[in-house]
Amino acid sequence: HHSRSFWKAGNFEVGRIKSTAIHGELEHARVHPKFLHSNATSHKWAFGAIAELLDNAVDEISSGATFVKVDRIYNPRDNSPALLFQDDGGGMDPERLRKCMSLGYSSKTSNSTIGQYGNGFKTSTMRLGADVIVFSRSSQSGRATQSIGLLSYTFLRRTGQDDVIVPMIDFDISDHWAEPILCGSQDDWSTNLKTILEWCPFATKMDLMRQFEDIKSHGTKIIVYNLWLNDEGIYELNFDDDDEDIMLRDEANSGNTSKTNKRALELQSHISY
Repeated sequence: HHSRSFWKAGNFEVGRIKSTAIHGELEHARVHPKFLHSNATSHKWAFGAIAELLDNAVDEISSGATFVKVDRIYNPRDNSPALLFQDDGGGMDPERLRKCMSLGYSSKTSNSTIGQYGNGFKTSTMRLGADVIVFSRSSQSGRATQSIGLLSYTFLRRTGQDDVIVPMIDFDISDHWAEPILCGSQDDWSTNLKTILEWCPFATKMDLMRQFEDIKSHGTKIIVYNLWLNDEGIYELNFDDDDEDIMLRDEANSGNTSKTNKRALELQSHISY
């Protein structure tokens, strides 16, 4: 079993990076998946990446968020630990989720490519694990929607993609049932669903849809899975030593520091810090 660290996660052959215009509206710079990792190393500290995801939830207070939840859950496919971030803010409509999850996204109308989430979502989630799935519910101008997006390094690597493909599906839920919203053809939608089911923690459409049950009418749920391992091949996040908290494994026992310093480091190795 190879270490899950990014740089050991398998070498990509880099093709030429092309830039294509989509519908004349959006410029979309193609990014090779191997660059996802250099992006993520902007976070040296795993808790910095977590803090950034919490910041996104705090920004949602103005949209009615009353809580943000951070928890360890288990990936039902292999029982490995995964990280859950959830808030009950305004959520993201299909367009906003695309801005949040795609790379090199820029629209002519805004002179900045840093949307509200900017690049923070990608750098933070990829710093923590190889794969992330997002569930979001939102209602904008009378239309209620729910969307699912998958940014999976595992999928990109195992299928040899030379572009960062982020499968997403959207539903209109204004009428109390989930009606697929088609951006392209029905086939495109079905292919996206199939890709999501193949590479995400949930094996059936029913399991996938069940993830919306505790989102209620609006909010966002982010699950980061296939978490990175440290150099010793164990998870850098330690879920076992404290039932109530998530700890950074290598934080407290780094080097020969004084007792007071050790206590400070020990404190800082808890996510509650």
